[in-house]
Amino acid sequence: MRRPALLAALLALALGSVAGPARAEVSELHVAEQYGISYLPLMIMQDRQLIEKHARAEGLPGLKVSWSKFAGGNVMNDALLSGSLQFASGGVGPLVTLWAKTRGLYDVKGVAAMNVMPLYLNTNNPKVKTLADFTSADKIALPAVKVSIQAVTLQMAAEQAFGPGQQNRLDPLTVSMSHPDAQTALLSGRSEITAHLGAPPFQYNELKDPRVHTVLNSYDVLGGPATFNVIWTTAKFRAQNPKVYQAFVEAFDESIAIINADKKAAAADYLRLSKDKHSSLADILAMLEDPKIEFTTTPHNVMKYADFMFKVGSIKVKPASWKDLFFDNVHGLPGS
Repeated sequence: MRRPALLAALLALALGSVAGPARAEVSELHVAEQYGISYLPLMIMQDRQLIEKHARAEGLPGLKVSWSKFAGGNVMNDALLSGSLQFASGGVGPLVTLWAKTRGLYDVKGVAAMNVMPLYLNTNNPKVKTLADFTSADKIALPAVKVSIQAVTLQMAAEQAFGPGQQNRLDPLTVSMSHPDAQTALLSGRSEITAHLGAPPFQYNELKDPRVHTVLNSYDVLGGPATFNVIWTTAKFRAQNPKVYQAFVEAFDESIAIINADKKAAAADYLRLSKDKHSSLADILAMLEDPKIEFTTTPHNVMKYADFMFKVGSIKVKPASWKDLFFDNVHGLPGS
């Protein structure tokens, strides 16, 4: 072998030794969900093993998928950064918070939006007609104080009601609590919880009680329909596991299509999988057919949350557009 050819061969061998063998993709995937009908796409994915199905199509027949249920996005974010969770799900607020904190490090971004849904602030206190009527005797339950999408929505509403710089005015009244527990507390009438900024179906179940009324609708705060839940992960995980990531995206898209193709069947799936004892099939179907509710991967109005959070100092850097918050698999959608 001539010297130049020998040197080239040795260099290639050395580079191959440094790079090592191609890293195998994960053999077990950990996915998180929360409570409520807004997480129906994930429930169907789990029930029908759609991720495993699409993983097989990607050449990964042995992928194991584990599911965990969390009460709030803040706990999920800790699990995601520790590596014990690969796909987190929750409101826009926790995604925006983690996106800003992890830029240049973990680079957390959204995989897709999950739905468009209104959030209601319900109360059993007959004296409370507006935000200004809440007093220190009231406690407002929401999934995670300060960071959940409910908490950010309440801050936006407080600023609108009380003026610039007053976004935190109602924060001392908020209490972190899962939606099922908050619903139980509100309807009991014997708890310190007098209000719940919730999500479907809990907010609708609460309104069946004549003692409960709505003080605030998130669509009024946002000026129109807005994304409620999203899925997110790290850029590192996506880069190291492109086939698993693609399998998840395809499974998620299929689940959304299943819901929209037959809403009555989807309502029955929700009742079977959630074991919801407070709602009937007619109740859930009415929610799925409500024009204010949509299951879609297209982000809507997420920049209004990001702009507000930057303005009040909750995040230190602002995305230039909604596309900064999401991976490019949804960049072709008409998001906002």
